[in-house]
Amino acid sequence: MSTAYIVSAVRTAAGRRNGRLSGWHPADLGAEVLDALLDRTGVDPAAIDDVLMGCVSQVGEQSTNVARNAVLASRLPESVPATSIDRQCGSSQQALHFAAQAVLSGTQDLVIAAGVESMSRVPMFTSSELPRKAGLGTSMSPRMQQRYPGIEFSQFMGAEMLARKHGFDRAQLDAYALDSHRRAKAATEAGAFAAEILPVAAWKAGEQGPGAEPHRVDEGIRFDATAEGIGGVKLLQEGGVISAANASQIADGAAGVLVASEAAVRVHGLKPLARIHHLSVLGGDPVVMLEAPLAATAAALRKAGLRIGDIDAYEVNEAFAPVPLAWLKATGADPARLNVHGGAIALGHPLGASGARLMCTLLGVLRARRGRYGLQTMCEGGGMANVTIVEALH
Repeated sequence: MSTAYIVSAVRTAAGRRNGRLSGWHPADLGAEVLDALLDRTGVDPAAIDDVLMGCVSQVGEQSTNVARNAVLASRLPESVPATSIDRQCGSSQQALHFAAQAVLSGTQDLVIAAGVESMSRVPMFTSSELPRKAGLGTSMSPRMQQRYPGIEFSQFMGAEMLARKHGFDRAQLDAYALDSHRRAKAATEAGAFAAEILPVAAWKAGEQGPGAEPHRVDEGIRFDATAEGIGGVKLLQEGGVISAANASQIADGAAGVLVASEAAVRVHGLKPLARIHHLSVLGGDPVVMLEAPLAATAAALRKAGLRIGDIDAYEVNEAFAPVPLAWLKATGADPARLNVHGGAIALGHPLGASGARLMCTLLGVLRARRGRYGLQTMCEGGGMANVTIVEALH
């Protein structure tokens, strides 16, 4: 059977909304990651078979196939094709799946799976709100309305429903959020992100050009976070449990991995970081929406012939605190192996880039802990979840 390897993984440090990456056009920011993968591996740019790039809000500066635009803004030759992928928050994790599947099928040898999102320049919901305001309708079709009468698909309401269903109160969610910041702070101060982060020029929106100081630290980490501060943030709805402090942060960023076949590893003298062990995706309830990683993980472990205890590190995207907490409860996983270096609550969630970002971090954790298997999953709009299991090669 064919084998697919990850031979390089790199990401920008996330920028806060209107922060240190907000001056970057998303195609140019994505190009920085593409170029970095070439630099780190020494692969001939013309040998890249395809670029698959996740992006959720594909409108404005992220429209017209942002993946191809990133290629044209990079050092890759025009002969390298590219396509943009939208599986909501799992877009660049799906890009990794497609890249691995292309390599496993034997049809391609070197594929870049990446993601980019500038939530400062293309705010969340722009791709649905602009057409609605222009009189072009909404994505909720008549048949969907018949199947889900009077129901509005909302991740925020889904987070509230998930918390209630699994019995989490605000104190538990806030405590988890505080721990995310503390883990991210400890990882940053220990240099745990150094190998995965690509320093890029800091550049705020409205400035003339990039500043001299490189951006190399995730801007959303609250190094002075306290329980009192997190608990004092206003709830998103009266009587609820979700606040901006126990949810992922709006962010800008880009990330990518290079997937290679066994033949490409040999021909280009590459050193694999990990082998793709399992890939799957599963749909679930689109109303609660955020619960799919629970069933998807159980199904993935069955298919892979593994138990949760066989996995040395888990990355479960912190879209909202109830997601990883419900995942822990359902799987019986070891909390000490979950989001070891913090998650999106502290590090930020640049939607289309987050899947690749999680893989960069997961590989770093496995390397630091000399772990063998790592599992990544995340909730996605529409009630879906991807699961990726990798085997680290030390």
